[in-house]
Amino acid sequence: MSIETIPTEQKEKKMKVNVQSSSDTVYGMGLIGAWVFYIGRAKNIQEGLVGFFKGLFWPAFLVYALFVYLNKE
Repeated sequence: MSIETIPTEQKEKKMKVNVQSSSDTVYGMGLIGAWVFYIGRAKNIQEGLVGFFKGLFWPAFLVYALFVYLNKE
């Protein structure tokens, strides 16, 4: 008497899912907008330079303003 075994293991298909975050796009658009805002209002080169760096760090200003707003009673 011979018993044949049928393999029950199936080969799993591996799918690679690429999820791209849009945070880089949002940061880039915010960076350009902040530069237009700050540098466009600069009256001299020194204010333009400060505006350039403010544009780089606009998320920090946004989070700080949010914390100040939330801290109010």
